[in-house]
Amino acid sequence: MVTAKTIDDLFEKGNGILRLAPAFVPRRFSSPGHRLRLHPNDYYALGTDRGAIKERWFSSVIRAMNGPRAPEDEGMSYVDPTGRKEDRFLFRDAVAELGSKIIGEELQKKFGTWPMYSKFFDYNVPLFHHLHLKEEDARRVGRKGKPEAYYFPPQLNNHPGTFPHTYFGFDPDVSKAEVRDRLLAYEKGDNRITELSRAYRIELGTGWYTPVGVVHAPGSYLTYEPQWNSDVNSVYENVVAGEVYPYEFLVENCPEDKKHDIDYVMSLMDWEKNVDPHYRKHYFRPPLVASEDENHVEKWVVYSTGYIAAKELTVFPGKSVVVKDHAAHGCILTQGHGMVGPYEAETAVMLRFGDLSADEYFIGEKAAREGVRVVNRSATEPLVMLKHFGPNAGDPGMAQ
Repeated sequence: MVTAKTIDDLFEKGNGILRLAPAFVPRRFSSPGHRLRLHPNDYYALGTDRGAIKERWFSSVIRAMNGPRAPEDEGMSYVDPTGRKEDRFLFRDAVAELGSKIIGEELQKKFGTWPMYSKFFDYNVPLFHHLHLKEEDARRVGRKGKPEAYYFPPQLNNHPGTFPHTYFGFDPDVSKAEVRDRLLAYEKGDNRITELSRAYRIELGTGWYTPVGVVHAPGSYLTYEPQWNSDVNSVYENVVAGEVYPYEFLVENCPEDKKHDIDYVMSLMDWEKNVDPHYRKHYFRPPLVASEDENHVEKWVVYSTGYIAAKELTVFPGKSVVVKDHAAHGCILTQGHGMVGPYEAETAVMLRFGDLSADEYFIGEKAAREGVRVVNRSATEPLVMLKHFGPNAGDPGMAQ
């Protein structure tokens, strides 16, 4: 059991920065895209009955909702204090011990813990058309709502998978009755619900915000996904890429007495957002430059959500920069090697399941505000880092 003194000493020694260990997550459904930089032999490291590893989670204090076979810590981040696997301890314990010293007084007072996490999700085929529950609906089953956002990093997308397009909501001319009929057909045959939707071709280096209650079917590029502390959904599409999803996927997060109430299932949607005729205008997120000089460029890639935000930092070959941020955040390297504060840092190329890495960190609020020096030790390629924040990032709003 890690002690409070161990955590405090490590945080002080790291100048307010913690190094985190990789947290890979299997999923029983769909097929992997093989872009997580995991060794080819390790995608079924937990056995074929658990499914292939298709996600890597970052700065996570919650477990993945992955069925009864999943261990209690699946999806949860660990702190790596020494470079020895046996010395790891839960990031959740570090946040509980350090409190406002690491996440800041604002988040500590409002949430009592770190309120978001991020992930890479890596599927070779499109995901099912699904939504994440609104807060009031999630509370009925003891969960939280789940707003999320996407960014498509070029460094991890050497191939586009089978369908690099994402469906969002429904065409503005679609009626609730048409959607209801497709849900009523869930157990009768392929309900082909994406026939009622709108698809956008994915553009690398850009992203989208997906509010709660909006039905969406993510495309087959590897996606960086900052999101709220929740793993809760309702799956509206029953056949995807030849794989059949049972009725339970539609209603697993409904109260027992509502599991056969199709009108209750329909109420999980935010209908107006789903049929917004200006969906792209409101929810597409092109990158916005936050700062740049001869040493670096930093861009907002997730912003104007009210819950989560993210930046992409690029430090040019042989250069260094001191970057200041308004709030605590997690970060993951996608290219290059060098230093992050006092830590030697390098992007993972091929990880074995269960091994440690030097590509993921969590930066406390004080360190973020005072500035963290990031050094690129390569003479030829940039160092690129993705940074994920909670609701107090100081991110820009949408232009009117």
